[in-house]
Amino acid sequence: MSAQGKNEGLSLWYRFWWKVRYLGLHIYGPAQLDRARDPQRKMREKRAAKVRAAREARLAREGTQRA
Repeated sequence: MSAQGKNEGLSLWYRFWWKVRYLGLHIYGPAQLDRARDPQRKMREKRAAKVRAAREARLAREGTQRA
């Protein structure tokens, strides 16, 4: 996936604060948790969902413009 694809629909500030929080969890977060309670994993999943939603919205807009 290209760099644009990983960040599609995410503002510069969102990406900046996401990285700060992710790094903070890496340094100061809990030592070991199972996959269901891992805060870094939850952050990655939420970010991926935002990118998917933005991509679907863009594709829907482009599809309606062509018709």
